[in-house]
This record gives sequence, structure tokens and C-alpha cells, in this order.
Amino acid sequence: MKRSQLILIALGVITIGGLYVLPTVVVDNESKADSVSQENDSAATSSTDPVAMHEAELSPDQRLQINTLKLQIAENASKEVVKSSTEEIAAIYQELGKYDSAGYYLSLAADQQSDMELAEEAGNAYYEAFSFALDPEKVSYTAEQTRKYLNQVLDNDPTRLDLKTKIAMTYVSSSNPMQGITMLREVLAEDPSNEDGLFNMGVLSMQSGQYKRATERFEELIQYHPDNLQGQFYLAVSYFEAKQNNKAKAQFEKVKAMTEDEMILGSVESYLEKL
Repeated sequence: MKRSQLILIALGVITIGGLYVLPTVVVDNESKADSVSQENDSAATSSTDPVAMHEAELSPDQRLQINTLKLQIAENASKEVVKSSTEEIAAIYQELGKYDSAGYYLSLAADQQSDMELAEEAGNAYYEAFSFALDPEKVSYTAEQTRKYLNQVLDNDPTRLDLKTKIAMTYVSSSNPMQGITMLREVLAEDPSNEDGLFNMGVLSMQSGQYKRATERFEELIQYHPDNLQGQFYLAVSYFEAKQNNKAKAQFEKVKAMTEDEMILGSVESYLEKL
């Protein structure tokens, strides 16, 4: 989760007095800007043809670079060239924050090459797109693509709990959220100190208003992973929402000592003023 997302959540908590309406898919400023353009496109276009939607946002140099890389792929069928050129194309779109376009190209190469590394890269790109999506059609499509490609890797290597956690989170925002929660519990049963598992279970507890449970999850998280700034911050927010004011104040002060980031410090001060 990016720093700007973290702050927006914090400001949202201050505004609404809780995380009862915290979306599973959190959106930052860039994603809000994306939503404006998405409103002018059909849901089908935004979901199934991200490249066409984002083509106009490329600079002339970027468009030329991508076309050159496409030509390299067309003229050379070697796996090495296809993989490296595809990854370069994806990197251009990722730099622009167009993760679904990156996922699109990576998935084409993964399907063509039956390459597990490319499948993982495609799944991760689609997961990033899922994390920032606003449109329900896009949320559904990118979640489906995330599962499709990350499951290929997970089936090949069941020890990849990091991928299982991502897949779980795509289910949480679906019509079957318990499937995702069950998967997260399985992750923690296998690895009780799993950083992503503890963090996401803590966030989900906040989302459902179970702040006592959230504090327990985040306390576990920072016990194993004390440098996890997001976990430290969310623990403070959970204390705040649970009306454990002394603990909240001490925890926010701890967060202040961990960072010099002005956005985070500003958010922390907003909470401290209310304590």
C-alpha cells in the first residue's frame, strides 16, 4: 500500500469517525484522476481493452519506444527477446501507473511462452490495477486476471504465501468474501508471523468495525515486524477507534518518531489533536 493511500485512509477515518465504509480497494489521488477518464469510457472498454484506453496518454517518445519493442517481438521469436521486450513495455506502462496495460502485455507473453516468471509478473501487475480500481467492472476483471495468473504460480509452488495473500484479497471484495478470509486464515495457520496476512486481517477487522480484534492483529504484526510503518500507524488508529486513548496517544507518538514524512506527520497530528 502506497504512502498516499495510507494518509487518505487516515483522513477518511477522521472525517467519518470510523472505518465502517473503508473500501477493500483503497484509491489514491492518481486513481481518482483515472476515474474521471474511466467515466468517459464504457465499462467493457476499461476492463477488456486497457491498452486502447491508455494509448492516448503515451508521449510520442514512449509510443515510439513501445512500437519499436513490439517490432522486436514480432521479428524475433526467441523466448529471451520476447520476455525482455515485453517487460520493457510493461515497465513503461507501470511508470505511468497503468498497471492493467502492463498486465495485458505480460499476460500475452506469459500465455505464449508458458513462463511462470511472466505469469507472476502479469498477476502482480493486475493486482496493482485491482488495488487502484474504482469501476466495479474493472475491479472484477482485474481481480479475475490476478487470480488466473497468480494461481498458476501458486499451483506450481504452494509455499508462495505472498501470492496466496494477494489472491485472498481479490476474493474479499467479491461476492464471496469469506473465501478470501478463509485463505488468509490458512496463511496465518501455516505462518503465524506472516506480514501480509497479519496486516490484511487487521485491516479487514477495522473495516468491519472490530477494532479490538484489529488491535490484536496489529500488535502481533509489529511484534514480528516492528519496522512496518503501516502496521504501526493502523495500530494507533485502531486504539483511537477503540477509545483506548492513552495507548493511541503513545502509539501515534511512536509513529512520529519513525518517520519524517510530512504527510504522515500531518495525519498523526490530526489524530493527536482529538485525543
